[in-house]
Amino acid sequence: MTEDNKTTTWWVYFLRCNDNSLYAGVTTDIQRRIAEHNNSKLGAKYTRARRPVSLAYLEAADNKSSACKKEYQIRHLTKAKKEQLVSIFNHK
Repeated sequence: MTEDNKTTTWWVYFLRCNDNSLYAGVTTDIQRRIAEHNNSKLGAKYTRARRPVSLAYLEAADNKSSACKKEYQIRHLTKAKKEQLVSIFNHK
């Protein structure tokens, strides 16, 4: 929770890298995190070598624990299943 007692939304995301690969992560601020992946040393080592990245998939989670569990699940999907999630997200 934040200091003003509001709940924080956690996000599970896929980024599409320049080499067409997908990177999964979690954050509370998706715009900040994408900027970090693209512009700073705060981005993951994986994405630093594959810039630029763009948002490919986004899903809300109630808390950090559920976001991390969901990230683990989607990270272990086959490439075809990951692409299916991205396709559904982009056609909403």
